Amino acid sequence: MSTPVTIQFTVNGKPREVLSPPERPLLEVLREDLALTGTKYGCGEMQCGACSVLVDGRRQFSCRMPVSSAAGKAVRTIEGLAKQNAGDQGGAESLHPVQQAFLDEAGFQCGYCTCGMIMTAVELLEKTPAPDDAQIAAAMNRNLCRCCAYPNIIAAVRKAATIAEGSRKSSREIE
Repeated sequence: MSTPVTIQFTVNGKPREVLSPPERPLLEVLREDLALTGTKYGCGEMQCGACSVLVDGRRQFSCRMPVSSAAGKAVRTIEGLAKQNAGDQGGAESLHPVQQAFLDEAGFQCGYCTCGMIMTAVELLEKTPAPDDAQIAAAMNRNLCRCCAYPNIIAAVRKAATIAEGSRKSSREIE
């Protein structure tokens, strides 16, 4: 590996700075340097999706993405999805609609692939708020579930779209 350099980027809305060889995988930096262990190492070949994160809103396989490619960009991991409820005294968090839908629809069994699946579904729903089953299947391509929970995963993405639509309608009614 080459000489470490300082790399600045935003992770889950917070500015971060790491000293790392520029070619080091983003996945390693997230897990080892920033203690964000929700993103998983699966195959290391960009084939399973367990390492999926959003970089400037687009899914990336962090197992092969050099950390230098994240410089100046916004990285979102599974840890950055839950929202802090300002009204709660204890600062409780509420799940992102996709997280809640995966829970409600049992969109996982062992859970190893779930974070990557959720991050991929978040990207899909941000681009296509009401996807059909073909769009869901196409977006979730290259995310592998060893437990074969695919029917529940598709149901979870469908439900997340419904939850998100309800939130959008509520926001419009308040305005």
